[in-house]
Amino acid sequence: MSTRITLEQANTVIAAAFAKGKELNLKPLSVVVVDAGGHVQAFQRQDGASSMRLGIALGKAAGALALGVSSRKIAEMAAERPPFFAAASGLVPHGLIPAAGGVIVKGSDGFAIGAVGITGDTSDNDEICTLAGIAAAGLTAA
Repeated sequence: MSTRITLEQANTVIAAAFAKGKELNLKPLSVVVVDAGGHVQAFQRQDGASSMRLGIALGKAAGALALGVSSRKIAEMAAERPPFFAAASGLVPHGLIPAAGGVIVKGSDGFAIGAVGITGDTSDNDEICTLAGIAAAGLTAA
């Protein structure tokens, strides 16, 4: 039973996400993989990525874990309920980034074992790379 994301899996997620970004000719990406507690397991930033990308990727991944939904859904929540979003974002240690690219990873028991956050291109493209990385590592996106 998969109960955590290993460093090997995290590195596979990152490598596959970068490969997908290269295939799609995207801007430089930054990828973070966090464990179930939102702690960084692995992070890499491609050459040319801006310096704030760790915080953005982490806000997508850890924010998804904190609310139990993808960062795409967080964006919808932020648009639908601005007061809730404003209040909730102050409670999450790494913030909540309301843009696609942060996806929860489920273990074989269906519970969250971590999340992946990607930033650097459009939010939709970030999410495509997130899902490709998770799949390549043999993990399940939620």
